[in-house]
Amino acid sequence: MSVTHPITPLRICLVASCRFPIGEPFTGGLESMTWHLARELIRRGHEVAVFAGPGSDPDLGVVELAVDSLPDHPGRLDVGAPPLVEVAEHHAYLALMLELAGQAGRSFDVLHNNSLHYLPVAMARVLPMPMLTTLHTPPLWWLESAVQLDAGASSFAAVSRFTADSWSPITDCTCVPNGVDVSRWPTGPGGTAAVWSGRLVAEKAPHDAILAARGAELPIVLAGPVLDVDYFRSEVQPLLGAEAIYAGHLDQAELADLVGRSAVAVLTPAWDEPYGLVAAEALSCGTPVAAYARGGLPEVVTADTGRLAPADDVDQLARAIRDAAGLERTHCREHAVSNLSLERMVDLYEDLYAGLLGSRLAA
Repeated sequence: MSVTHPITPLRICLVASCRFPIGEPFTGGLESMTWHLARELIRRGHEVAVFAGPGSDPDLGVVELAVDSLPDHPGRLDVGAPPLVEVAEHHAYLALMLELAGQAGRSFDVLHNNSLHYLPVAMARVLPMPMLTTLHTPPLWWLESAVQLDAGASSFAAVSRFTADSWSPITDCTCVPNGVDVSRWPTGPGGTAAVWSGRLVAEKAPHDAILAARGAELPIVLAGPVLDVDYFRSEVQPLLGAEAIYAGHLDQAELADLVGRSAVAVLTPAWDEPYGLVAAEALSCGTPVAAYARGGLPEVVTADTGRLAPADDVDQLARAIRDAAGLERTHCREHAVSNLSLERMVDLYEDLYAGLLGSRLAA
């Protein structure tokens, strides 16, 4: 891909998730990536309209995707009725896409879809502007179906080569790795404890991190939102104590400080991680990574910045923690700055935007 910078400022419609707000403290990597993308595009002089869920950062000038709470009704008791939240989200995106299909859409040069909802993809052909969708997950059946309806009307990017390969039987997509703002994840001094951060849910398996850190004879601090209370209470809470502490859901600056003061960052995905933004954030702080070798993580972690263990193997992960903790922190920071930065990610997206506009003009 040839990068052509600088480019003429564009009018960009950025569609985000309506389920979690685009703002700090971030619920997950999708919300963080969208927030940083919007801010960097604005900093570069683009005119950006962000359509996102309630509670998103007001400094972005967000247009809220109002997900109405539907009133109780006897029909909801029908076993065939869809969950209320799914209907509410469907209507929120339907209203947005119908609006953008009309005159409102002509005020934008390009639409960048960062939601995981099927409707923006399925309705791409009705838009007056080209659309780029970033694929943040391996194939999901509802998105696969939407791509079939899309009929080539939009373009796709994937957050890692692994994710691009996963989608290759369904659609072609360009790999644009996620990036971190290295200025907001500064080099830290390191420390004597391990750190785990992210959503505390079963598919992230933080309980494995506690067990592996115990095997490596290192204390560990966990941070992030508890989105699955039952899982947290049954699998994580019983393992907490003097050597395994839950620090809560920290804002970005607090989390960067914690990660920078840690000896090693531990990642324990129980699914194929599409990218591994937590690993990139840790490396930016100079903190080496010990992780399960799943999904896109082998693309983020190199031999001199971390150690990878076979998936779900707690004993091997404990060895990886011990080995990674001794790696040179300056190599981690250098790798992040050179290969995992927000600037690099947005350069690639700008190039894709320019290519979409060029194709539209040529047609």
